[in-house]
Amino acid sequence: MKKEDITLILAKAIANEEEANRFYLKLAARVTDIAAKDTLLYLAKEEMGHKQYLERYREESFIGNATNIENVPDCKVTEFVVSPGVQYDMASKDAFLLASARELNSYNLYVGMASLHPEGDIRNMLLQMANEELKHKEKVEYLYANTAFVQTAGG
Repeated sequence: MKKEDITLILAKAIANEEEANRFYLKLAARVTDIAAKDTLLYLAKEEMGHKQYLERYREESFIGNATNIENVPDCKVTEFVVSPGVQYDMASKDAFLLASARELNSYNLYVGMASLHPEGDIRNMLLQMANEELKHKEKVEYLYANTAFVQTAGG
C-alpha cells in the first residue's frame, strides 16, 4: 500500500474523531442532567484520545502498535431502537441512545475501512479503532438501558 493511501485513510479517521468530539460537546450542551452531561463530556474526551492515537500512529511511521483487539460484547440495543433527534433539554436516556447510534456509525466506518485492506498494520489499526468505538457503544447502551428501564421497588 502506498504511503499516500495510508495518509488519506488516517486523515479520514482523524476527521471522524474530531467530528465525534464536536458531536458529544454539542450533545452535552443540550442535556440538563449532570450525570448525562458528564458522560457525554467524557466521551468527547475519549474521542480526542482516539485522535491523538491516530496522529501518533501516523507520525511514528506505522509501527505495529495496534494489535491488542479485545472481544467486546455487543447487545445490539441501538440496532433495534429508533434514535431520537437532537433537541434542547434531552432526557438522559435519549442522549445515551443517540450517543450509542453515533458509536455504531463510527464502528461501521472503521470496520468498512479495514475490510478494504489486506492483513497487516493498517488493517489492525483500523480494527483496533473499531473495537474502541464498540466499547463506547457498549457503555452508552448500558447507560441507556439503566435510564430507560429503571428498576422499581416492585421488581
